[in-house]
Amino acid sequence: MKRLLTIRLLWASILIGLVSFFGLFILAGNGTFGEMPQFEQLENPNTNLATQIISSDGEILGKYYFNDNRTPITYDELPKNLVDALIATEDERFYDHPGIDVRSTLRAIVFLNTRGGSSTISQQLARQLFVGVRSRNIIQAILQKAREWVLAIQIEKRYTKNEIIAMYLNIYDFNNTADGVRSASKIYFNKTPDSLLIEDAATLVGMLKNSSLYNPLRRPELVTERRNVVFQQMYRNEMITKDQRDSLSRLPLNIDYSPESHREGLATYFRAYLQEFMNKWLRDNPKSNGERYNLYKDGLRIYTTIDSRLQSIAEESVNEHMKNLQSEFFAQNKKSEENPTPPFRELREGQVDTLIKLSAMRSERWRKMKLSGKDEDEIWDTFQVETPMKIFSWNGEIDTIMKPIDSIKYYKFHLRASMMSMEPQTGHVKAWVGGVNYKHFQYDQVKQGRRQIGSTFKPFLYATAIDQLKLSPCYTVPDALYCIEPRKHGNMDAWCPKNSSDKYGQTRNLKNALANSINTISARLMDQVGPKPVVALMKKMGINSFLPEVPSIALGTPDISLYEMVGAYSTFVNKGIYIEPIFITRIEDKNGVPLFEVIPNTTDVISEEAAYVTVNLMEGVTKYGSGGRLRHSGLEETNYIYKNLVTGYPYAFENAIAGKTGTTQNQSDGWFMGMVPNLVTGVWVGGEDRSIHFEDIAFGQGATMALPIWGQYMKEAYLNPDLGISSEDFPVPELVTIPLDCENLNIESSKKKKDLKELGF
Repeated sequence: MKRLLTIRLLWASILIGLVSFFGLFILAGNGTFGEMPQFEQLENPNTNLATQIISSDGEILGKYYFNDNRTPITYDELPKNLVDALIATEDERFYDHPGIDVRSTLRAIVFLNTRGGSSTISQQLARQLFVGVRSRNIIQAILQKAREWVLAIQIEKRYTKNEIIAMYLNIYDFNNTADGVRSASKIYFNKTPDSLLIEDAATLVGMLKNSSLYNPLRRPELVTERRNVVFQQMYRNEMITKDQRDSLSRLPLNIDYSPESHREGLATYFRAYLQEFMNKWLRDNPKSNGERYNLYKDGLRIYTTIDSRLQSIAEESVNEHMKNLQSEFFAQNKKSEENPTPPFRELREGQVDTLIKLSAMRSERWRKMKLSGKDEDEIWDTFQVETPMKIFSWNGEIDTIMKPIDSIKYYKFHLRASMMSMEPQTGHVKAWVGGVNYKHFQYDQVKQGRRQIGSTFKPFLYATAIDQLKLSPCYTVPDALYCIEPRKHGNMDAWCPKNSSDKYGQTRNLKNALANSINTISARLMDQVGPKPVVALMKKMGINSFLPEVPSIALGTPDISLYEMVGAYSTFVNKGIYIEPIFITRIEDKNGVPLFEVIPNTTDVISEEAAYVTVNLMEGVTKYGSGGRLRHSGLEETNYIYKNLVTGYPYAFENAIAGKTGTTQNQSDGWFMGMVPNLVTGVWVGGEDRSIHFEDIAFGQGATMALPIWGQYMKEAYLNPDLGISSEDFPVPELVTIPLDCENLNIESSKKKKDLKELGF
């Protein structure tokens, strides 16, 4: 009787256990232990996705995100070694169970293991998406587990096994802003997922246990041990051999930490400008339901025109030259007891103090303290107190203690640079370098900054004269002082520009005059055509900056952005047709649905013939003018500037190049605009303030400050044939009536004079 009672109690216990077990499932499925996601949520789990910025050659330039730097990938993009490591370590029977591994679950129940060791990949995915962090309360943890079981089964019904693996690796937070396996691959190994080696894959799988604990940046030894556990599991499941396990376990981690920061990486200035553009675009282009897209959460894909290869070459070229130029600038402005800070040229002491105070008031430190409620005197006092800080140097960041006011002066004496490249036939911007280091110098000198353009203005003047008067590059003009009368062309006083060499007396043709930036010839041309047509031409070429309609603009006094200049110069190469610069080709949502596609904005500006003749004129600049050093085949032993500033010189280009250098008053700005048939590139170099400049024009001219960046950039670009940079001649229009061959024209002219003389005329 007693035995029968025991059997009944046993069966009752089993029955109660089964009822309780299945009842737990039913209650969990009904939402008793917490709200269960609807079918639509299972089909479209709500996760934050970073917006991707994609280059024209398919590389990810960067991302926009708040807390989730997540970019999903498909199963086909995952390497086999990563999937093998995941299955071997996290869920050996993944392909055999329906979402719950009964064997592991029973083991967990027997040993009351509610916090791990029994979760399948599907359950872990359910926890990540819908359940959340496991409670420390054992009862609550059991209820959470029940929800995971139900959700895991539902997930398995709606997704394939491969889709579940991809979702799990996409959703996991690998720490250090590495949300998902794509970001983790880039941040920890500087690779795409399909390039991960087996040891890299094992490291990431090892981190799945607890990415905060197994953080390779903080606990490399612990992460190595965990990685080797993954190798052991792969060996146990016959995915690798014993010898492979042993050899792999001896390898170092080889972490290549590459943080994906808004202030680091490729094309930082471009990405910052693009962010401003996108914020406006998102305001003007809501979803169909009226909601606004979220740049940081909706996983948009922005396809840009930037070529990551050219962008990388551009940044390297800027940095290489500017490091040398800055060294020379510091050497010429050494500190001493009498001169504790380098001089602000042309400024008196009181003006310098005002300049520094205004700079302090524009700083981030001032802005934050002002918002906190401090008055100006309090804020100004903090600028006089030594503070720990990191400062920029060309040899890496320096940890130092410095007064904020001194840091302002320190940064003032760092020269700035910008560069932009554009394909003239399409308007596609291929490279955008807004400065030398975005982290420390965030002002974008491509589009945000405007500086005097110097002699790079002159091609607009010459183009106007050619278009209106059909002047030939062979048209000769005396190089003598020339004055434009008072009140003529809107001029208040007589304008009599001098040549920079202050030498006169020759007779020059237009090609020679432009090549050598002869100001007196520019004055004569300006008097012939007047400033209004020149300004009108420039406006049609996309220059929206203020252009005063006075003759003196012939010397390049207007402040214009590099962005405008490159777009305008591209008109000459593009047969007289202006195309507004394009930096986005299309925008897609996270599902690949197009939201925006660019429509080029074009304007017919000048005739194809006039455009070609202007290009022909500018070819002379690089053959025998201020850009001639691009053609040199050897280092000039006597030229100190070349030896100390230009690395990788000579360039020895032999192909067709048109261009123009520019230097403003006191050498405050150095420019070079360079063109080949399918790429127009502009470079600007100068100080943040006009009072920061070289004293000597040999160092301060555009040919020394800016041209070497263009030369190095093009030299490296030509080394990669896949970039398709043209080395051909500029295409000639079908009909050219304006004489271009000045040498033969002079011979024919002399022959005609001789014949006329013999005939008695």
